[in-house]
This record gives sequence, C-alpha cells and structure tokens, in this order.
Amino acid sequence: MPAPDSICILRTSAIGDVTHVVPLVRTLQAAWPQTELTWIVGKLERRLVGDLPGVRFVTFDKGAGFAGMRAIGYELKGHRFGALLQMQVALRSNLLSLFIKADRRIGYDKARAKDGHGLVIGERIPARTGEHVLDAMGSFCEPLGLKQTQVRWDIPIPEEAHAWAAEQLPGDQPTLLVSPTSSHSLRNWQPERYAAVMDHAAARGWRVALVGGPSDFERSMADAVLAACKRTPLDLTGKDTLKKMMAMLVRAPMLLTPDSGPMHMANSVGCKVLGLHAASNPNRSGPYSDRRWCVDKYNEASLKYLGKPANEIAWGTKIERPGVMDLITVDEVIDRFEACAAHLGLT
Repeated sequence: MPAPDSICILRTSAIGDVTHVVPLVRTLQAAWPQTELTWIVGKLERRLVGDLPGVRFVTFDKGAGFAGMRAIGYELKGHRFGALLQMQVALRSNLLSLFIKADRRIGYDKARAKDGHGLVIGERIPARTGEHVLDAMGSFCEPLGLKQTQVRWDIPIPEEAHAWAAEQLPGDQPTLLVSPTSSHSLRNWQPERYAAVMDHAAARGWRVALVGGPSDFERSMADAVLAACKRTPLDLTGKDTLKKMMAMLVRAPMLLTPDSGPMHMANSVGCKVLGLHAASNPNRSGPYSDRRWCVDKYNEASLKYLGKPANEIAWGTKIERPGVMDLITVDEVIDRFEACAAHLGLT
C-alpha cells in the first residue's frame, strides 16, 4: 500500500491521551518520512507535544464552540489530506472532523464509537477488546498497511525546563513526586492517605515533592494534603509547566498519582508510577510500560458497586462512585513504594 502524501491526526485531548498518540506519530514518521503530518490538538495539550519535530500542529480552541470549528476549517481551507485519523469519538470532535477534507477517514470500531462517530468516517480500526488505550490508538495505522511494533515517545524537553527542575530537586537524593489530583474527582484518594505515604517516604530518607496545576481545585487538594502531613514536603503546586513537570519526572525515580495525565507523562520518560486504581482499570488506562507498582482494586470495586467481577463487565467501564478510591489502603501503597524502591536499589 503506497504511503499517503499527507495525514491529519484529530486528537485534541486530554494530556494522557495525547501522550498515547505520540508513539503512533513516531511509527508513521519511521515508515513514511516523506508523509506530511498534521495534528489537530487542544491548546493545553499543545504545550506538551507541540514541539514534536516533523509535525504541523493546528490548535483547536475547545472553549470557542462552533466558531472554533470554523476556525479549523478556515486554517485548512484548500487542503485535502490523504487520510484523516479520527481518534476522538466525542460529539464535538465528530462535528469538528466535518471541517477536514480527506480521501480516507479512519475511525474506531463500532463497539468504541459513539455520538455519531460512524457517520463521519469511512473505515474502522480492528475491533478488539482488552487493549490498553495506547495500543488502540496505535492500531490507527493498520488500515494504512502499517503495524505499530515499537513504542517510542522522546517528547522534547527544553534545557531551561531541565535547569528549573535541577534547581527544585538538586543533588542525588531520591525524590517521590506526588500528583494527587485527577481531572475526575471521584478518582482521587483521600488527602490524609496521601500524607501518610508521603510521611513514610520522608522518614525513609526520600525527598517528597507535591506537584499539580494552578487550578483552585488542585490548590485546595494540595492544601488538604499539606495540612495532614507530619513532615512538610516541598510544595511545587502550580509552579511548573507541562515541560517543567516532564523535566522533574526525568529527575525523580517515582510518582504517586491516581489515573491522570501525569501518570502517562511519567511513563513516557521512564519514571516509575505508584498508580492508584479502583475507579479505572490499570490494564486499560494505567502506565503503559510498567504497572507492577500500581495498586489495583478495580476488580474489588466492580464486585462492590456493580455486583460482578471485572472480567464480566464491559472493557473500559469506569467505576467512578463516591468512596470507590477508599478501597485502596495506605499499607497497600506503602508496600508498592517499598517494592519499587527495592527494585530501583534505593532502599
């Protein structure tokens, strides 16, 4: 199958998901270095991946509504792509795709399609279940005749970001980064439980740093965690950028977090993830490369809230119920911390 002259990737959000798209970009570039790649991405997400070499980025302002879609159409006016990879099934993205002209329009299989997705595509990726989100996104190259056999990120990190991270986390003391908030509040753990794990790490000689974005919600969560800590951690909440966060993840051997964007940023640079999973299935949306250090209470959550084991519910089901994250105990997370520290030779 000949290489398309141009490919448009439509995946605007979220942070974790755009990290899952990067290996597909690398696969396409390796196979077809002459193919022009255009990626339509959200404003925030562009701050993380917008400097990938060899890719033209077009920013979609999700807050602008239909006007934002028309702006995309205007920017792409007169351009027809060899293929559109419609990698987002939400109604807004399906409508946005109508402003993009392409000879081939590739989308999700019927089981994963919704909100009129089937009306805006002409071809589908293979229908599979039990896949990690990254593998599902990687399969978008298969209708084009390729196969994603390697997973590579190499998301650029500017030198100034590395310098900033070195100033915040100087020396060789091992650091536990703690990013306590997900964009879905029901995936978040209790502040006092984060604090207990952080105190344990600090008592073991680790530097502990609390990180997060500048939103009021993240600041509130950080304050609640700090109030519960007996040993005061470094508080970097709201002080970093996405690139600075990446640089900190390069320097830190471990990140404690629920299912969130920072989880996947950490995975992309080899930082080990102490992932907290009860509301979501780590085998679908956990850290792609290494899930040994995650606490997995998803099956227990399924039994408690849905009345059946996880292998009997639809793949990808979220169990975002009040109290679900309380299934994860402090002792279980400390156990994973100790096991990971031993694996890294940092005990």
